[in-house]
Amino acid sequence: MSTPPFLTLPGCARAERVATGRGEFAALRAEPAGPVRGSALLVPGFTGSKEDFIGLLEPLAAAGYRVTAVDQRGQYETGGPDDPGAYAVGELGADVRALTGALAADGLPLHLLGHSFGGQVVREAVLAAAAQGPLPWRSLTLVSTGPGTIDPAEAARTRLLLDALQVMTLEEIWQVMRQLEADSGKPRPRLEPAVAEFLHRRWLANVPRSLSVTGGHLVDAPDRVDELAAVTAGLPVLVLSGERDYAWPVPEQTGMAERLGARRVVVADSGHSPNAERPAETAGALAAFWA
Repeated sequence: MSTPPFLTLPGCARAERVATGRGEFAALRAEPAGPVRGSALLVPGFTGSKEDFIGLLEPLAAAGYRVTAVDQRGQYETGGPDDPGAYAVGELGADVRALTGALAADGLPLHLLGHSFGGQVVREAVLAAAAQGPLPWRSLTLVSTGPGTIDPAEAARTRLLLDALQVMTLEEIWQVMRQLEADSGKPRPRLEPAVAEFLHRRWLANVPRSLSVTGGHLVDAPDRVDELAAVTAGLPVLVLSGERDYAWPVPEQTGMAERLGARRVVVADSGHSPNAERPAETAGALAAFWA
């Protein structure tokens, strides 16, 4: 679960809803004060939200990019139905394509980014778009994501969550997770009260069916990297991660970059969420790549 470094929006950003042909999506949008070089769509991962990118909004806007970070269907302030079919990765990819259509209306080159599970969602969006014609994005960035299933230890923890979702409420699961953290003996980072309250509120706002389906995908995801490489030959691709990662081993992400012929960036002193842990460095790497 990514932890935003802060919650107060910078002056360049606002919260709004993006209307598409597949419904409305909660978003944080940042606007450059000067000339606009391009725009970007940022898609969060499992149990995440648009706030995972809050630290990127100001530096990317300062670099000239109009940025839109969204909650996926079933996440936090977007919501969704109690229908497992709505959260299949292909359906979430179709949501990304619908968001792309809405954001591309401004005529700016649009850069696509997915974090963690969001990386596999945007992969589905790219594969589906390629089957219909030219890709509508200027570049693709995969952040802290991997070619297929998550690391076995993380998969085991995710399966425990999937079992718990069948018999427990989200509040009950939250309390168990907090107790397990306390019993682990590992040092816990000190969080501002507002951030701690947000994490709890965001967890409770998830659609349980969404967690069940998307968590199930993570423990059984197919490797579609070769398919992606075949359709992105003319599209610049960046694979970015921290120095360590509990979900997909960093060497595995490097191997994925090699298979894609992608640029590779490792953000120092960060883990699974460099966008939240080292936002200035991550934004700098993104702006350099997009330019």
